[in-house]
Amino acid sequence: MARRTGQKLLRFDRALGARRVAGADEAGRGSLAGPLVTAGVLLDYEGLRDHRVRPLALLNDSKQLSPALREELFRAILACAETVSVHVFPACVIDRDGLHRTNLRGLREALWACQPADACLVDGFRLGAAAPPHRAVVDGDEKSAAIAAASVVAKVTRDRYMRRADALYPQFGFASHVGYITPGHSAVVRARGPSEIHRRSFDALCYQ
Repeated sequence: MARRTGQKLLRFDRALGARRVAGADEAGRGSLAGPLVTAGVLLDYEGLRDHRVRPLALLNDSKQLSPALREELFRAILACAETVSVHVFPACVIDRDGLHRTNLRGLREALWACQPADACLVDGFRLGAAAPPHRAVVDGDEKSAAIAAASVVAKVTRDRYMRRADALYPQFGFASHVGYITPGHSAVVRARGPSEIHRRSFDALCYQ
């Protein structure tokens, strides 16, 4: 099933008729703590053949992959992509500028870092005139290989960040929930207050 899914994503990009396809996606938009991470991946379909493309047969939306498979695909993407860009926005930036504005900025920066591209795809959002010419694809991380690759890069980068943060703030359990709201996470925040990497602008009951 995973192999067929990966091949389907690759076919979607190839059907665009473009040689260089850039995809952008994010991780951490709904998190209570930690950064928002956006990523861009540029795939050169003229050079992406045979042994170089085989590892991407397992590609899928990062949320549908196990942590171990995400790590494996992360390494495969770095090995075969023409360009990979990562942009990390800490909680203080999100609180200052707003989540949606920060997300759009990060996705724009991810696509600009992947130029020159013949086609630019982004998961879900229109990014405005400040972005390169692009196409917003609803559920794009389940349709496009370039977007799915970006989702894997963003997710792995963010999860690694949160595992490191767990060593600095062990009481919050970041290694298990990577900053998302769980009953245990909410209980600790309610009892101890938020850490430096919690988003104060998040409308969460545990802050009340």
